Amino acid sequence: MQLKLDNPKILSDIVSIISDLVTEVKLRVNKDGLSVTAIDPANVAMIYFKIPADLFSEFQLDKDEVLGLNLEHLRNILRRCEAGGSLTLKVEESSLKIGMQGKIKRDFTLALIDIEGDDKEMPTWEFKSVVKMDSASFVEVIEDCSVVADACTFIAEPTKFIAEARGSLNSARAEFTSDEIEIYSDNSTARFSLEYLSKFTKGAKISARTTISFSDNHPMRIDFPTGNVMLSFVLAPRIEQDD
Repeated sequence: MQLKLDNPKILSDIVSIISDLVTEVKLRVNKDGLSVTAIDPANVAMIYFKIPADLFSEFQLDKDEVLGLNLEHLRNILRRCEAGGSLTLKVEESSLKIGMQGKIKRDFTLALIDIEGDDKEMPTWEFKSVVKMDSASFVEVIEDCSVVADACTFIAEPTKFIAEARGSLNSARAEFTSDEIEIYSDNSTARFSLEYLSKFTKGAKISARTTISFSDNHPMRIDFPTGNVMLSFVLAPRIEQDD
């Protein structure tokens, strides 16, 4: 296996984002590209990303690969990429060779690790409500709710989307109409942890658009698409008494 990315920032950004949620992953490489599907240690959130093969300037693969990696170590190495430089990935024995070409030619060796557990697949669901907005607005909404509570409620109607949070004394509420954002919805209400949502908002680094899909008291999916690259999160609902 030998892969080359002429613009490695997208991989570096994604690894940095998901390393806040998972510490070890199985990196899959096949003819379609490079991908990760993982569940956080608390079994509350799922993370998925895919970089398609055609985004690589070089994509040599003799067989499908599954590489066990420590994300913190990978993140720290990828941070050494220079702007405008290129990145190569090559498997040798029990390690991943990472080469960087810029003003300085750099070479790193990252040990591969054994990761137990069954292979994960991103579930496919039909959602009652799908909301599409710019990522900056989504970030603002989650930050507003985080000021007053540790969970927020998403409410969707055919022409309206509301995010609200209530603490013991304070509350926050943001409302959008179908004139302002894209709404494809029946009536749905679900409540989610702001701790996780705050981590998901870092996906705004790679995509100017956010798609939120949810149903009544059902796991939600948040997508950050950028070209053919996809970063997605699934989050279990928070079902409990009001704060």
